[in-house]
Amino acid sequence: MFRGAIIQGTRQFASANRGGIPRTSPALLSVRQWQVAPSYVRLRRGYSTEQSTNASSEENKNGATPAAEPQTKSDKQTSPKDSNGLTKEVEALKKDLEERTKEARDFKDRFQRAVADFRNLQDRTEREKKTARDFAIQKFAKDLVESVDNLDRALTTVPAESRTEENKDLMNLYNGLKMTEDVLLNTLKRHGLEKVDPMGQVFDPNKHEAVFQVPMSDKEPGTVFNVQQTGFALNGRTIRAAKVGVVAAAAPK
Repeated sequence: MFRGAIIQGTRQFASANRGGIPRTSPALLSVRQWQVAPSYVRLRRGYSTEQSTNASSEENKNGATPAAEPQTKSDKQTSPKDSNGLTKEVEALKKDLEERTKEARDFKDRFQRAVADFRNLQDRTEREKKTARDFAIQKFAKDLVESVDNLDRALTTVPAESRTEENKDLMNLYNGLKMTEDVLLNTLKRHGLEKVDPMGQVFDPNKHEAVFQVPMSDKEPGTVFNVQQTGFALNGRTIRAAKVGVVAAAAPK
């Protein structure tokens, strides 16, 4: 049987060769299909891979972004030892921050105090400079006051009834002394030295010196009613107190 099949196949092959048309036996065809199939599969796979590559390149050209692959979660977890280390580090940083904040607060307080002290020093220096400028001539003014007193005494020695046309020389002398006194007082006033006449004013112990007291019914107690010596003030500061008589309070009956 097997031999007959081989003889029949040989005859068919010879007749096919004589007719010019190649023929393949069913057995040989199945063997060739089995040999060609892997190559066909490889071609199909290559074609599909090329298609996917071309498609991805076209998407990149069109601006499409390929979908990101989902990230895999790490299976590692923080151990208790690492957690304790982080906690200690955070506490150390907090403590360091508190110390730095305290130092900054101290430095700010010192700076503000230094600025306040410097400003106080500036104000005190300005006051001292002004005081030195205003009262630089205080000693000279005290010595000059005696000259004004002597002019006053000279003028008071000439009574009003003696200043007549009959006593022309005496009158001229009086007028000359009066003019000299006025010029001197104006000059002193320009430099801050003023004459203080407290007649009729309320007694002030900072400006006046009470020499005596007399009760008077027609005047208020504590009023100056007599001036024995005028006072002088330099830029508001008393350099010589006026010697005065003060009205005393009436004695109780």
